[in-house]
Amino acid sequence: MGIVDIVVFVGFVALVMAVGLWKSKSAHSEEGGAADYFLAGRGLKWWLIGVSLIAANISAEQFVGMSGAAAQDIGIAVASYEWMAAVTLVIVGFTFLPYFLKTGIYTIPGFLEHRYNKAAKSIMAVFMMVLLVGVSLCGVIYAGALPMRELLAAAGFSIPLAACCWIMGGLAAAYVATGGLKACAWADLIQGVALLIGGALIAYFAFQALGLAAPEELVQGIGAVESGTQQDATAVVGEWARFKALNADKLHMFLPDWHSYLPWTALLIGLWIPNLYYWGLNQYITQRTLGSSSLAEGQKGIVFAAALKLLIPFIVVFPGLIAFNLFSTDMADRAASDHIAALEDRAKIKASPAGYSAEQMAALNALNKEVADGMIKDELRKRAPRPALFSPTDRWINARPPEQVNLLNDYNALVMEAGFDGDANEQAKAVCAYKTDAALGLLVSKLCMGKTGLFGFIAAALLGAIVSSLAAVLNAASTIFAMDIYRDYLNRKATQKQLVGVGRISVGVFVVIGCVVAPLLDRPSFGGVFKYIQEFQGFVSPGVLAVFVFGLLNRTATGATGVTGLLLSPVIFGFLKWGPEKLGGIVLPSDMNNRMAISLVVILMVMTVMGLVKRLPKPVEFASGTKIDLRPSKGARIGGLCVVLVTAVLYVIFR
Repeated sequence: MGIVDIVVFVGFVALVMAVGLWKSKSAHSEEGGAADYFLAGRGLKWWLIGVSLIAANISAEQFVGMSGAAAQDIGIAVASYEWMAAVTLVIVGFTFLPYFLKTGIYTIPGFLEHRYNKAAKSIMAVFMMVLLVGVSLCGVIYAGALPMRELLAAAGFSIPLAACCWIMGGLAAAYVATGGLKACAWADLIQGVALLIGGALIAYFAFQALGLAAPEELVQGIGAVESGTQQDATAVVGEWARFKALNADKLHMFLPDWHSYLPWTALLIGLWIPNLYYWGLNQYITQRTLGSSSLAEGQKGIVFAAALKLLIPFIVVFPGLIAFNLFSTDMADRAASDHIAALEDRAKIKASPAGYSAEQMAALNALNKEVADGMIKDELRKRAPRPALFSPTDRWINARPPEQVNLLNDYNALVMEAGFDGDANEQAKAVCAYKTDAALGLLVSKLCMGKTGLFGFIAAALLGAIVSSLAAVLNAASTIFAMDIYRDYLNRKATQKQLVGVGRISVGVFVVIGCVVAPLLDRPSFGGVFKYIQEFQGFVSPGVLAVFVFGLLNRTATGATGVTGLLLSPVIFGFLKWGPEKLGGIVLPSDMNNRMAISLVVILMVMTVMGLVKRLPKPVEFASGTKIDLRPSKGARIGGLCVVLVTAVLYVIFR
């Protein structure tokens, strides 16, 4: 890491901190109240809202998690999280946002008090606190620390994962606790632009390296048919032609209906649930729109963010595919190290093979062979026309010292003994030889090192993206705690100054929790950080979405209806996840998106019955609690329609 890289990196971080704090002077002055600190004084403009939404959303969770998922057998199908989000944003801007701004709420749970009752508000506040701190915060910290550790190691600095977690968490907490949402928004403006530029540069160098690589250095993506055609594919001339040849089976948005991650059936209903929840009802995203200076500014900002979302897969997902084509061996090495470290850390297996008889070792080797080469491949070949490429033994066991082979064999034996969740595809991932979450770090460290100033800029942009998301989560969690928990239950007479003080203290507490828990996600059993975050949100998001949509459509349902809908969500989703595989002869879904779809339908059915049995004497009216201009934007409506049309075209192209 040269002196120019260091100067660029440090200068970027200093600029972000300085601008964020300078633009948020009112939030940390004596006169600044809760609205200044938590909602930027309700004065954000469309361009600031749009970029801030992207910066808060696109972080290591996407750059690491989505690029890693693409490098697996999922391919560009994971881009549905981005392209469907663009349509979702348009829907949110013209359905949810007008009601939120009209009521003048500080938090999304606060809206439930207007529609249902205080109990519904409090239940959702608790749910969101758990998700924000226990899932989103920890996941983003871990996903950010992983590539930062890789980049620093490539630059000659060996820093433990836990230390990287504390560094990033401390940076985010520093300006959130001081400047609130306004500091976040202005810092996001710089970091969001740098993020898009940095991602575009990574994609450019990835395609360039793919075109220049020797054919024998390349491998086809996981999921490619093992038919001896690899040399033909890699011999193709031209970056894009070679990219399509190597990843032909992964350039489709629609996966088979048996796929456990994102089957095409989930696109019908299931994927809309996390998208609508995340973009419309998730505090750490919607807090930016709640700070809009007017409804028109909020809608224009949302449509601007939707247009930017269409670009994200090209700078995140596509490079993830190329990372596997170029660096699959490095991913195999990291997978081996992680499995070995996990066993040694848990003290389940000693590092020495001493104590195992020849018969025991033969049995473990046979079991490993069965798992890796037999059951998984055979099962996948029966279920799909394009078999998955999972073969730990062929990839790296033969090149390992005997003691490591024994450890890996014992690891697979323990996995088999404990049992699996999900179908054969999940079993394959449990013993997969590749740490695909390392895709981003490998691209940057191997392709951007040595280019003067570029490594420092990309490292700074990545750090900025991570810190932006961390700051957004911390700001949202502190807002909910101060406004929905502290003010309602701990100090009902709290002054504006006290609420801001509690918000700042809670930021410090939450970041400590996140930095302690985040390193634990490095265990292979979590199956990737992106899936970890999405899976846990599935326990809550169907109920939250059902309660909001039902509450807007049915204004006479009682408060008990909303409370029931929220409480049913984790129960139903948990039953579908951990319950029997079949119910009354019907096979229950194994993927999280279809589980969410079923949960949503069941909750809406229950709420509909309750709404018919007992009604309020008159429909709920949403009284105005704001002085901002609530006239909608005609230009934003036209822009939103254009975004929807472009999204449809992309799905046709990559069908």
